[in-house]
Amino acid sequence: MRRVVVRRAEPARLGEGLRAYRLIAGMWIRSTTAYRTSFALTVVGNLLITVLDFVGILLMFSQVDTLGGWTLPEVALLYGLVATAFGLADLLLGSMDALGARIRDGSFDSLLVRPVPVLAQVGADRFALRRLGRITQGTLVLCWALLTVEVSWTVAKVLLVPVAVVSGAVIFGAVFVGGAAFQIVAQDAAEVQNAFTYGGSTLLQYPPTVFGTELVRGVTYMLPLAFVNWVPAAYVLGRPYPLGLPEWAAFAPPLVAAGFAVAAGLVWRAGLRAYRSTGS
Repeated sequence: MRRVVVRRAEPARLGEGLRAYRLIAGMWIRSTTAYRTSFALTVVGNLLITVLDFVGILLMFSQVDTLGGWTLPEVALLYGLVATAFGLADLLLGSMDALGARIRDGSFDSLLVRPVPVLAQVGADRFALRRLGRITQGTLVLCWALLTVEVSWTVAKVLLVPVAVVSGAVIFGAVFVGGAAFQIVAQDAAEVQNAFTYGGSTLLQYPPTVFGTELVRGVTYMLPLAFVNWVPAAYVLGRPYPLGLPEWAAFAPPLVAAGFAVAAGLVWRAGLRAYRSTGS
């Protein structure tokens, strides 16, 4: 008699992963909110630390009227879009940069033998609700920019702002997943991942006009971070697109995010298949 192997459908696996993520994240949330005063102080402290990023931009504009031809409200729009999008990704998947430590101490092996998707376990591991401070700060700057920037608003431009934030969060989430896969293969390299996540977030806070063409081309075609804020912001502000992209590119962030997320998922699977235990 032939043995029949029944594989679970992808929707079922996805549902199982989301449920596991919710349960693990909920456990960490209950743990961190058990001491409410300490939790509140931690969130406020995280908020104040992230405020310093925008203070640096304000100090620049205290000496100049424009930065790369962009005014303060326009740069604030760039900052608000990327800070909010990255904050969401960092809240949901930011713990993945600690995967290298698990690989080094051998605790990653314990995740592999549990009947729960590994990606859900790693993503929800030590879920840090204090990262809400970064999202709050980015949202406040974004709201201020939208109120002060000189724009002829249309329905398309209004709708593009939240779409860009969500798409940007997915793009950064894909970078977190891809970076974690690289850590599996490299047996750590957390700083390499941080260079593309936190480094990419810092890069996008400034206009593309202050960077060289090759760098802009790299974060547009190789690692599509430009679709987080540079491209949609150019449409909203009526500015030229980076690298002369076509006008429809402003509405491409959801497609770019979906494609990049699928690619990150494939890379993650390849990384798991290539994993060799520290005890091997």
